Amino acid sequence: MNAPLHAVPQQTGNSINAMNTAQDPRWQAVLNKDASFAGQFVYAVTTTGVYCHPGSPARIPKPEHVVFFDTPQQAEQAGYRPSLRQGSHQADFQAEHRRLIAKACRLIEQAEQQPSLTQLADAVGLSQFHFQRLFKQHVGLSPKQYAIALRAGKFRQQLLADQQAGITDAIYNAGFNSSSRFYEKSQQVLGMTASEYKQGGHAAHIRFALGQCSLGAIIVAQSERGICWIALDDDPDVLLKEFQDHFHQAKLIGADAGFEQLIARVVAFIEAPEIGLQLPLDIQGTAFQQRVWQALQGIPAGQTMTYADIAERIGSPKSVRAVANACAANKLAVAIPCHRVIRQDGSLSGYRWGVARKQQLLIREQEV
Repeated sequence: MNAPLHAVPQQTGNSINAMNTAQDPRWQAVLNKDASFAGQFVYAVTTTGVYCHPGSPARIPKPEHVVFFDTPQQAEQAGYRPSLRQGSHQADFQAEHRRLIAKACRLIEQAEQQPSLTQLADAVGLSQFHFQRLFKQHVGLSPKQYAIALRAGKFRQQLLADQQAGITDAIYNAGFNSSSRFYEKSQQVLGMTASEYKQGGHAAHIRFALGQCSLGAIIVAQSERGICWIALDDDPDVLLKEFQDHFHQAKLIGADAGFEQLIARVVAFIEAPEIGLQLPLDIQGTAFQQRVWQALQGIPAGQTMTYADIAERIGSPKSVRAVANACAANKLAVAIPCHRVIRQDGSLSGYRWGVARKQQLLIREQEV
């Protein structure tokens, strides 16, 4: 495992000398051209005015001419510019980081018990701090959150595959080492209690109604916590089947006069986005999905953002693909406006309820 890189206080400007530099553990990484430290710091050369990442093929400078900075931004603020060789090798650093994070993901997936942060960092040869930061940048979740989401998925699969399996057995077989901790998170991860999920939502009371709007058939469902399902399709039977399959043993309650007023409000919002949709929502998903969905709700009607914009907004700039997956997992059409997210080139990407509907929604909002 690489030694912590901040054991020696950072020196700046001309105050650095050869002795101080030689004693700094970062200097050894520079001498070794160790690319595994890329992202932890950069070093600037006072005689040339450029900065490099550790691992750069550039000629090793004299230690008395070296200044360390935590980030490239700090180096640039101090007046240094990136080395000409910097850009060409940055892609190599990023590829190496992706490889290491993919290795860590496989370790988490294959482990019977959740590996600790120390174990994962040791396995990929990074400091705990650097590993944690890189993992979140690439995956969009911390290693712990990723492991919880992975085990929650195994739990779902086991209960659905074997209806006779006990909940406690399923919890431990999925890799959770404490049933109490799982129950604490079950509402957030599953959208209901573990026993309700095992029974296909048997204990849940969900009211629903089918309707029509200018975009086709629509179904709206509401749990005790708020609206939990909005979907669109050309065929109402398709909508009903998908909804029933998701809550296959829930106590489904058909529309009454009061609930039909609620679906009318959703339809009215689709037809006239300017009226807004002020309704309680039952939003359930992983920690990362909820961060993405919250960011989507912050996009004003009539405006769009790219997947990269959303990744930047939630503090995970490298998790563009994970953002796209979270948009695809959205179960609340229009209420969580994933239709307002477009590709980097401005074109429309896939939409769970059809690209043509996405285009129509955007046109209406932009007209308003």
